[in-house]
Amino acid sequence: MRTFAIAASIAVLALGLTGPASAQSPIIIKFSHVVATDTPKGKASEKFKELAEKYTGGKVKVEIYPNSTLYKDKEELEALQLGSVQMLAPSNSKFGPLGIREFEVFDLPYILPDLKTLRKVTEGPLGARLLKLLEPKGITGLAYWDNGFKQMSANKKLVTPADYQGVKFRIQSSRVLQAQFKALGSLPQVMAFGEVYQALQTGVVDGQENTWSNIYTQKMHEVQKYITESNHGYIGYVVIVNKKFWDDLPADIRDQLTKAMKEATDFNNTQSQKENEDALAEIRKSGKSEIIKLTPEQDEAMRKAMEPVYKDAAGRVGQPLIDEFQKEAKSTTN
Repeated sequence: MRTFAIAASIAVLALGLTGPASAQSPIIIKFSHVVATDTPKGKASEKFKELAEKYTGGKVKVEIYPNSTLYKDKEELEALQLGSVQMLAPSNSKFGPLGIREFEVFDLPYILPDLKTLRKVTEGPLGARLLKLLEPKGITGLAYWDNGFKQMSANKKLVTPADYQGVKFRIQSSRVLQAQFKALGSLPQVMAFGEVYQALQTGVVDGQENTWSNIYTQKMHEVQKYITESNHGYIGYVVIVNKKFWDDLPADIRDQLTKAMKEATDFNNTQSQKENEDALAEIRKSGKSEIIKLTPEQDEAMRKAMEPVYKDAAGRVGQPLIDEFQKEAKSTTN
């Protein structure tokens, strides 16, 4: 029954793109994502809507569905491939379960030391090459949207690797993240983003890792006593579109949408750092979580504890790709 309904929606969409009615009816782009509207991704998706509708002169209408209102984490990629939604901005971690394991390299702890290195990867030939890997899955990658660096939170202080022993951590569906927490002696549990607050509140999980803006907008700091400013990992998104839908668009419409996406990407990547800084300030102001800053020695101990994750990932991600990332980081910092 579900397959029939999806097929019917695709047929309706196809009719909207062809024939005389297309002159009157706008092309609908359903853009689904799982975070709040006041996050960097939420604001950037609204910016894309504004620019896309402006540049196409109303020939395209973008419908934004934030906060998992249309699809949850585990459902959205399948929905995109089936054509029941046209655009998503999933995190890099989501592509591993789809069989494109190379994107898991973004999950490796401390692989991207700063935003400068990140931009060099995502805006260069390495980032473009990774996007091409999506095409055999019926997906076209349009852009990388930055969210920021991750922090650790829990209801106990997390200072040394030993502090992580036995702590139940919510993770995204990623073999790398699973290995990361197992290396620390924690108990990783895959869970949809929209379910994390309640799981923390009820004790289903003890902690989680996320950017400041996600922690603040999802009110996680209200149910976590401590947040360690670790900057150990990165969360970024790939804006993707159904390949057939994208390829079937008139060339001029596609060009206008590409222009809108480029500007929305610049907007996102400029704003994300500010959003995280503002969120950190608000969390501090609230006084609900104690923020812990690691000493250089404590930071080094955490890095050492996570070294086995690289060996675990090499067999899936590929050692040459890991080496490329590390080479870019080295050349940026030299």
